[in-house]
Parts: sequence; structure tokens; C-alpha cells
Amino acid sequence: MKNITILGAGLVGSLLASLLARRGHQVQLIEKRPDLRIKNWEDGRSINLAMSERGWQAMRAVGVEEQVKEFAIPMYGRMIHDTKGNLAFQPYGKDNQCIYAISRSLLNQTLMNEAEKHGVQLIFEHKCTSIDLQKNTLEITRITPNKAESEEKSTLQPDLIFGSDGAFSAVRSAMMKRPLFDYSQDYIEHGYKELTIPPTADGNWAIEPNALHIWPRGHFMLIALPNPDKTFTCTLFFPWIGNPSFEQLQTKEQLLHFFEETFPDILPLMPDLVEEFFSNPTSALLTVRCFPWTYKDKVALIGDAAHAIVPFFGQGMNCGFEDCVVLDEIIDQYANDWNTILSAYEKSRKPNSDAIAELALQNFVEMRDKVADPRFLLRKKIDAHLNQLFPDQWIPLYTMISFTTIPYSEALEVGKQHDAILNKIMEIEGIEDKWQTIDYQSLLGTE
Repeated sequence: MKNITILGAGLVGSLLASLLARRGHQVQLIEKRPDLRIKNWEDGRSINLAMSERGWQAMRAVGVEEQVKEFAIPMYGRMIHDTKGNLAFQPYGKDNQCIYAISRSLLNQTLMNEAEKHGVQLIFEHKCTSIDLQKNTLEITRITPNKAESEEKSTLQPDLIFGSDGAFSAVRSAMMKRPLFDYSQDYIEHGYKELTIPPTADGNWAIEPNALHIWPRGHFMLIALPNPDKTFTCTLFFPWIGNPSFEQLQTKEQLLHFFEETFPDILPLMPDLVEEFFSNPTSALLTVRCFPWTYKDKVALIGDAAHAIVPFFGQGMNCGFEDCVVLDEIIDQYANDWNTILSAYEKSRKPNSDAIAELALQNFVEMRDKVADPRFLLRKKIDAHLNQLFPDQWIPLYTMISFTTIPYSEALEVGKQHDAILNKIMEIEGIEDKWQTIDYQSLLGTE
């Protein structure tokens, strides 16, 4: 059995620790922040997340699905809010298919507890300050309460190091010094800021809880996800500079005027808007791509450290969890041959993480712009109609990504084929009136 050190006790690191410890490995999980179960992390990252089938598959793998469902809120579709406050509901799938709003903090605590149950040693307030890939050693330094590095240092020499330490990974930084390591990071021109809709005066939800709310406004958007305490966490995805932008909203008057014009129905529901807007951090959004993810049989990147993506398909966490599940399946195949295990893992996951990175960027345009377009909504109806007619041959892209474990790369390719067919269908004259009566069978060449 191996002595394994995992850097980063976020969602992916905590899940991976459980999976490896269950196999009898000695696992150390090192985290630079304090124990989340004692002191909540205030690190500007999203408060809640969307869990879909790939995530649930991972929860089943460590036996916490039922526990997590207790604080998960089902969302059956998108609730679109226009500038006049009119609502339109767009279901995600059929037969009550849904994704779930999940508290990042509660989920992380659950996974940490599960890891400890299996004998994982959790070491908090320690930061990795150097890694020697050749010797497989890492130096960790204790972090003081004011977040400075102390003089307390120790050197570890595990058999295997996993970097699940996020988009700005220390493990990846060490690997970048190796020859032939490819790396890119691409920021988008939008940042995001989190805001809150509190419960109503009588303690109820202010808006429909079983939907993901979107205020699409062309070049930007606001979304809202429900929390168990009947609040909603809203996220404003908004340009850094330009008109309109974060740069332009500098005063209380500018902010309130902008919300009155742009999001009139939400303004009365946000009593703390001004305070939150000017005190909450504005965070950046980026895509990280790199390769290779592994070094010999000694080091591997996983989750955001290998492939940070933008959040617009709700798949960052789900993709990182799927990394862990796939790695676990590969370990079943190759037992203790870690050279082969790590090589098979990166070969399997790299094309899929590239695919979901591309799809997440595409989905931003859909969410902020197209969901308000009647032609796009008709196209969605036809997509769903084709799925009803040919359930085995035609699975909509959103369904493949969120409600199945079809590899992302396969879903991307099938999605492109569907797009080409839907483009042709949308060109049919008078399609608005006859989309339910077309002979799709001959159009698709389906038997």
C-alpha cells in the first residue's frame, strides 16, 4: 500500500482522500486554510453549486448520497426573468429530471468527515512551499492566524503526491518547470459578484425555490440558486470594464439606478444590495489547460489543478468528482501499477476536460443571451420533441452532460451533429407553425 499526500482539502481532494483510504492506502490531506468544520472559509468562491449525475455517481462511490440529498434542493429547470418581471419556465429535461443546488461548505464538511472515517490524516493551516519532483519531497510550512508563513517547516516524502489544490496549484507550478509541459490560462472579460435574496418577512422563499433563476441581459446576466435556509445566492456575471461594467458602478446611486433599469423585479427582494455589492469580492473567471497531468508514478494533478473551467455548465465540481471516480475505476483495472494507472487516467480525462471547458464557454452565451430569444426557444422545443420521438437515437446535449455519464468529448461531438441538423430544421419555411407535424424520420434517416 502507498503513502499518499494530497494537497488541497477542497471538494475534490476530500473525495479523492476517501476513495484512496478505502483501498487501504495511508493518506494525508493537507490544506492551507483552517478546518472548515470549525471556521468557515471566506475565500470569495461560490457559496452554492449545481450537482448533476456525474457528481451523484461520486457520492454513491463513497456512500454519502443520502446524507448529501438531505441538504440538496432540486431545480427542475430555468426560470427566466425578463426586464418587465415576466417569468418563463424552461424545464431541464423530462420526467422531472433535475439538478440540485448544494452548499459548497456543507458538502465539503461531509466529504472531510467521510475521509476521516477511513483514517485520512487531515492537516490544516499548512501550505506547500516547495516540491522536488525528482526526490518526491515536499516542504510544508505552518500558516499563522494572520495568514503569514511561520518558521515551522517540515519535509514529507510520500510515495505519491496528488495536486487537488485548485486553479492556482502549487503542484502544477512545480510541474511547469519540467520540459515539454504545456500550460495556458485564459480569463474571460467578465467577473462575478455574489449577492443575496433573504427570506420574506414571514420566513418563506422570496421566489420559486425549485428552479435556477436567470435574468439574461445579452452581454451579462444574474442567476440565483436556492439555499436550505430559504435565502438565494445570486451571482452577477458582468464585464470588468466597458458599458455597463463593474468599473462603472462606483456609487450607491449608480448601482440602484442600474438595478432599477435592468433587474426591476429583484431590487425589492435585495435589502442588502448596496452593502453586499460594495463589500463582497469581485472574482475572476478563467479556463486552465495543461498537459501532462502526471509525472512518472509519483505526481498527478486532479480537478481544477488540471483543468479549471468557467462555471456556465455547472460542471466544474462534477467534472472534478468524475476525475476521482474514473481514477478509482482505473485502479481496479491495474491494481498497484501506478505508472500505468496515472498514464491511463490522464489519457482518459484530458479530452473530456477539454470538451467541457469548450462547452462551458459556449453555454455562457446561451444563458445570458439566447434563453430570451423566441427562435432559440423553438429550437429547444424541437430538440426535446426529437428526443420524445427517438429517445435512444436523439439525446439533447444538456441531458447528456447533466443526466448521464456519457463522456464529455462524446457529448460535444454528438452535440455538433445535432446542431447541424437543427440548423437545417430551423431553415424550413414556416417552421414556427409546423414543427410538430414534420416528418422527422425521413429528415434524420431514422428507421
